[in-house]
Amino acid sequence: MENKANGIAVASLVLGIVSIVFSWIWFLALPAGIVAIVLGVKARKLGGPKAGMATAGLVMGIIGTVLGGIVAICAVACAAAIADINSNINNW
Repeated sequence: MENKANGIAVASLVLGIVSIVFSWIWFLALPAGIVAIVLGVKARKLGGPKAGMATAGLVMGIIGTVLGGIVAICAVACAAAIADINSNINNW
């Protein structure tokens, strides 16, 4: 069971790193961060010697998900502002 927990902890850490590195690409960061959170929680419940790695993956997954969410919100706001500017120019 410890080998399974170790693999899940490593996967959580890797996906957490991916979610932070690619946080500016929100459609990559959000799924990677969510999966990192789920795997981090599961690896911590299973225990094992890599519980610290699971915690790091969990924390990085949370950070990556939050950053990806912020980027997604900013992208939607910018798209709406550009559409509003274009409609104002066309109506002028």
